[in-house]
Amino acid sequence: MREYANPQAETVTALHEERLGKIVRTLLEKGAETVLDLGCGPGELLTRLCGERQFRKIIGVDISQEALAEARGCLADHLKDGQRLSLCHASFTSFVEDLAGFDAAVLLETIEHVDPHRLSAVEKAVFAGYRPVTVIVTTPNSEYNPLHGVPQGAFRHPDHRFEWTRAKFRGWAEGVAGRNGYRVAFDDIGIVDPALGSSTQMATFCRG
Repeated sequence: MREYANPQAETVTALHEERLGKIVRTLLEKGAETVLDLGCGPGELLTRLCGERQFRKIIGVDISQEALAEARGCLADHLKDGQRLSLCHASFTSFVEDLAGFDAAVLLETIEHVDPHRLSAVEKAVFAGYRPVTVIVTTPNSEYNPLHGVPQGAFRHPDHRFEWTRAKFRGWAEGVAGRNGYRVAFDDIGIVDPALGSSTQMATFCRG
């Protein structure tokens, strides 16, 4: 599936590697030992998490059986004992009781694949249901799209339902934090343009 990329901005691959690295470093800094990867796809973040001893229990969750099959292939060695890493076929818009009680949850470039009217279900499942101590959300910054060569009115990915400006993302995140007893901080990921910000915006929610 295609993402736009412009040689004048960072490449899609380099940007994704930076996202993965930033998320893992943040989870380590927060002291998380149990992690949910909500919308895990083929398992790129799961692979990184398995490389860190601090993470003793990791679950990847995805609604796509195809993505989970790819993840199983890539993570076969880590899945052998079924103790530290496991995969779950589920939607992160619905609460699954067995997934409650984790230290952290990550939504890596996933919320923009959800219809906007379903974001309240994501909030209810993740922030009111699972209530991890730390939640990390990353999503594209639509203001940066011209630097990726994205035509006006288009999205970076054909499956995106929306792409938010920095103000829109902050407003949503601050509302979610306030309604559910979290604090939220924001980070830029990627090359920062003085006027347009960075390609990826990240929110880190902390409870307590």
